[in-house]
Amino acid sequence: MSERRLLKIARPIIIIVALIATWQLTVTLTGAPKYMLPTPIDVWHTLITRYAVLFDHARYTIAETVIGLFAGATLGALAAIPMALFTPVRFWLMPILLVSQAIPFFALAPLLVLWLGFGLASKIAMAALIIFFPVTVAFFDGLARTEPGWLDLARTMGASRWRLLTHIRLPAALPAFASGFRVATAVAPIGAVIGEWVGSSHGLGYLMLHANARVQIDMVFACLLILCAFSITQYFIVDRVLRAALPWQPDSLTPVR
Repeated sequence: MSERRLLKIARPIIIIVALIATWQLTVTLTGAPKYMLPTPIDVWHTLITRYAVLFDHARYTIAETVIGLFAGATLGALAAIPMALFTPVRFWLMPILLVSQAIPFFALAPLLVLWLGFGLASKIAMAALIIFFPVTVAFFDGLARTEPGWLDLARTMGASRWRLLTHIRLPAALPAFASGFRVATAVAPIGAVIGEWVGSSHGLGYLMLHANARVQIDMVFACLLILCAFSITQYFIVDRVLRAALPWQPDSLTPVR
């Protein structure tokens, strides 16, 4: 096994150990009480002893995040395609998208809970709204910046607008869509947790809110660690799938062997 591969395998272990050591050192040097900053051992003990409760709430948050991720990405792609093909759609829809980003998501969360209830629907909608804009903008940018020479060549060969879209524009724009989808993957849990904070009866956000009210900060940190682990795992799975699905998108930062 090469030295580079060994370092790649050891990297996450080194980073985790360094973060835990920094965390423990901070607690030791500042003398922070447990109700303000628990030690890594306290949080680990909570993860082990309250595993059943944490897992029960985590599955709701994971379901909300994953469904919201794909719903938001699908809606973003469906909005970007007509914007790229039809100027009137772009003229009217783009200002609406920009205005939607000026509205704080915390202000929308209570309305979604009021309209859709305390169940999964409002949390999925919240996650989808956060994901929708980056996916739409990235995909639209990829569709709008297709190599003009490719389009001219296809037109000289008699390609219709539909064939230009399916054979030229979409394959050329998929790397940009993948970039937007990666960003969406990283921020998707935010929407679900915000929705759970505003109104819910399940989920890690709900559990964090009630643990914080009871000054059970070790439980809050346990929920945060689960969210971080899930977000990182989800991102790397999506990244691997996208790299395999888009072999024509080379990584120019990868060292030449």
